[in-house]
Amino acid sequence: MPLIAMTREMGTLGMDVAKLLEGELRVPVVYHEIIGTLANKMRLRNSHVIRLLSGKAGLLERLTADNTSLAIYTEEELLQHASRGAILRGWGATQLLRSVGHAVRVRVCAPFELRVERMMKRLDTRDRDAVEKEIRLSDETQSAIIKRHFNEQWQHAEHYDLSLNTERMSVAQCAEEVMKVVKAPAFQETDASRAALADRVLEARIRAALRGDAETAKTAVGVSVANGQAVLSGGIAGSSEAAKALKIAAGVPGVAGVTGQFGARDSGGGARGM
Repeated sequence: MPLIAMTREMGTLGMDVAKLLEGELRVPVVYHEIIGTLANKMRLRNSHVIRLLSGKAGLLERLTADNTSLAIYTEEELLQHASRGAILRGWGATQLLRSVGHAVRVRVCAPFELRVERMMKRLDTRDRDAVEKEIRLSDETQSAIIKRHFNEQWQHAEHYDLSLNTERMSVAQCAEEVMKVVKAPAFQETDASRAALADRVLEARIRAALRGDAETAKTAVGVSVANGQAVLSGGIAGSSEAAKALKIAAGVPGVAGVTGQFGARDSGGGARGM
């Protein structure tokens, strides 16, 4: 199934490109669709999750939400959609799918002033200062999220297979260029690319399962999966906690086997070999 990861930049016409591709490829655009699931898992209102992800949450809202859980559940939800074929917009999708060979990573961009003009028209407002502030906030939030979780500068061209500037290219032209890449031999699904995506999905499911259990929610466990075989690593308080983590991971559907490479935490907060 076609799989596209796109940036989410206000005023670039990226959503218009995504919608056109949705009709051509017959796979869904995923953007706000993840909000409801995230809200349920974190026991928050949809509006609260939206403000957290967009950087608009107030101090109290930030203090009453767990950013680590939000990141883990967002990754899980995005990869679940990716496994079924999708056009994923924002939330770090272009970084999450780096290792998946058939995923096409696209940036749709435009000069800042043009983005401002488009958003003023779309919002039917003459308040240029407010629109400029909104766009800058959106860009800064995305930069912070990508830097924090992936240690990357998302604007850099090497992170994308295709960059499209809508200053001179129409929405239709942009969609046509994306379609060319989607159909290119280098971006066709293979056994290896499907396996890579399946492993990423399992990693995300295991992290979410560990986070969702009261006994392992705060445990710093690294998770890696290769060909369905999971390896858990990191500092563990004791053998019972390790056994619990291994049991939870083994119970995730699709996991073929689990091994642990743990180090025990000492009383000073460090780690020592077990």
